[in-house]
Amino acid sequence: MTRPPAPAARGAALIVVSDRAARGERADQTADRLRPVLAAAGWRLDEVVVVPDELDALVGCLAQAAARHRLVLTTGGTGVAPRDRTPEATRAVIDLEVPGLAEAMRAHGARRTPFAWGSRALAGFRGAALIVNLPGRPEGAVDAFGAVAPLLGHLVDLRAGPVSDASHEPPAGA
Repeated sequence: MTRPPAPAARGAALIVVSDRAARGERADQTADRLRPVLAAAGWRLDEVVVVPDELDALVGCLAQAAARHRLVLTTGGTGVAPRDRTPEATRAVIDLEVPGLAEAMRAHGARRTPFAWGSRALAGFRGAALIVNLPGRPEGAVDAFGAVAPLLGHLVDLRAGPVSDASHEPPAGA
């Protein structure tokens, strides 16, 4: 069966949640590592924002990014450290959780390290924008994104409205 052509690249935002990066004590490497992986999946990284691990700041940043983009990725703040608040901020802004995405990322990551099971990452929609929490380490973020990348465009399309029957076929490699 012939698949329809891949859609043109769609815009995405990346929110880096890190006290040290926000203070300028460490440079973020995640955006540069994610950019080619996003492009290969049909997404264009249009915006990168660095915020500290502060719940109110992150809630506002998530809401603003979701108003401008159909895909919003976060990195960092998904563990159990006292300042890890990304899941709480995400839960505060989404109106529809998609638990299977976070479950898939944890299961995929656990094949490499048992620490993946400690992730509290979430994924869900705020309106038409899909928000996905990724790990803070650049390698982990790239790996977790790769685990769900084939599904993201389809989910965003479904949330936006009616889609063709052809779009209900599993993505290649899924």
